[in-house]
Amino acid sequence: MIELKSPAEIERMHVAGRFVAEVLTEVGRLADVGVNLMDLEHHVRGMIEKRGAQSCYWDYSPSFGKGPFRNVICLSVNDAVLHGLPHDYVLRDGDVLSADIAVSIDGWAADSARTIIVGTPAEEDLRIIRATEEALEAAIEVSRPGNRIGDISAAIGAVAGDYGYPVNTEFGGHGIGRTMHEDLHVANKGKAGRGMKLKPGLTLALEPWFARTTDRIIYDPDGWTIRSADGSRTAHSEHTIAVTEDGPLVLTRRESAAA
Repeated sequence: MIELKSPAEIERMHVAGRFVAEVLTEVGRLADVGVNLMDLEHHVRGMIEKRGAQSCYWDYSPSFGKGPFRNVICLSVNDAVLHGLPHDYVLRDGDVLSADIAVSIDGWAADSARTIIVGTPAEEDLRIIRATEEALEAAIEVSRPGNRIGDISAAIGAVAGDYGYPVNTEFGGHGIGRTMHEDLHVANKGKAGRGMKLKPGLTLALEPWFARTTDRIIYDPDGWTIRSADGSRTAHSEHTIAVTEDGPLVLTRRESAAA
């Protein structure tokens, strides 16, 4: 069932979204050479507790994971791209770190992700991050009343194609609102003009993610962390958005960055 949200409910999601944006900004500030992933995990736990928010990840047990998930943020490094289980790993110069977090405040959720480079960036890593960010902005731009879900998928896929990156469609965007995952899957590749028509009040988490040279994935033994099947580096960008009469509203926009 797809629930359209009222303007007041969207604003409540925006409250959660602003906090999620704050957390990801803080993770970007703290992530540096020599920092342990578990230090980032525990810092975010403290932020969530202080805000009085609830982690959408803690105890999460979906069919695709080896649940329950007992962390509050996904931290994926280099060829890992989704659902990275924080563990005892010290960040190194040139590491690519994807951070993904969802929280609920007063019963309303928001979900966002960003990819950063620790220390010295390599041009090919900057390029794939830029591709996911541009794909996300393209997806947001077409998230308007009267367009269709396929238009979002096609917009993401077109950017990936322009950059020459393959696209996996097993994991993508999704509905969001009272819970982190609501009905509606938004694939990162598709045909324009297909699928459900977008209506004001529809809230979605859009999340293009690409691997440099493959669309296939593998799982770590932890049962959660998803990596590119060929070991190529990856990137992931995500925002929670609302479709409104006035166009798309990004609920997780970070103040310090365009994305």
